[in-house]
Amino acid sequence: MTGDRKLCKRCVLPESKPDIWLNADGVCNVCVEYEKTKACLRESAPLESDFIKLLDKHKSKGDYDCLVMCSGGKDSTAALYYMKERYKCRPLAFTFDHHFETEEALDNIKNAVDILGVDFLFFKTDYMKDMFSEILETESRAVICHPCSIWYMDLTFKMAARFDIPIIIAGWTKGQSAKQTMMSKCGCNIHQTEFVSMAKATAEFLDDYTKRNPKYKDFPKSMEEVLSRAKKRHKSVVLSPHWFLPHDASKYVETIKKELNWKMPKLSYPAGSTNCALNFLSVHHSMKNFGYTHYHVEMSKLIREGIMAREDALKSLEIDFDEKFLDSIAKTLTT
Repeated sequence: MTGDRKLCKRCVLPESKPDIWLNADGVCNVCVEYEKTKACLRESAPLESDFIKLLDKHKSKGDYDCLVMCSGGKDSTAALYYMKERYKCRPLAFTFDHHFETEEALDNIKNAVDILGVDFLFFKTDYMKDMFSEILETESRAVICHPCSIWYMDLTFKMAARFDIPIIIAGWTKGQSAKQTMMSKCGCNIHQTEFVSMAKATAEFLDDYTKRNPKYKDFPKSMEEVLSRAKKRHKSVVLSPHWFLPHDASKYVETIKKELNWKMPKLSYPAGSTNCALNFLSVHHSMKNFGYTHYHVEMSKLIREGIMAREDALKSLEIDFDEKFLDSIAKTLTT
């Protein structure tokens, strides 16, 4: 999974100097730092009542209470279900397809919006194709998923402004949270130890590439820039119900399977998730360049907080796709 790199004995991060290293006990510096602050972090954990207060505070006077980002995965599908059924909101489901969404994911979305009877906005574009191709062709160390997340969040804020929607709902888990009750900064916190090298490589790529390509001259260079632009354009807050609920994924997966006919994809990474086809390439390149992916970071957070067992994380992070499969995805970028 991580080649010959040694893994932390508490989480699933590998030793990746200079950012991540193991002490004499085989524990990474990130886990050591967490132990120093965990009491404070746990005391400040948000509750469902906090989520309800935020919904009431930002309640819409227009046609929709919230714009729900739907990828077809278990987390975003559950988020849509919660917003309609648990919180009795008027959601507008929003799916963005950069030409790499899978049919399985799209089928899950269609089932969910049809069964729930919610309005659905589908946006498909090849706008990002040239940028993705450049990352692969130049063997850049930029993490493919990072420019993509910058693009889709900027797009989502624009859609919220277009329909005058004050709340954006994501399906982000506690592992994707930066300990904030709503997204006021980059969710993955690019300044934290685990993301320093990744963020630097992505920033350098974007800075150079956007200068050379007029098509992307207005492309945001970071999530912070996305948020800054959004504040000037339209006031929307970004929340995830999963940050506030005590439920683990196993509980809501059973719910959406039963209520929304949700189905697990045959092949995805990490195991048990639903991600676009390009995600496989992103994972492969992150492993090659850094020895781990953002999924290792997310699951390590969940392990430290007692939400996920280390053994389950290791199993989910096992790579079960090969070079031929990756080549078939890469070819779609040049056709």
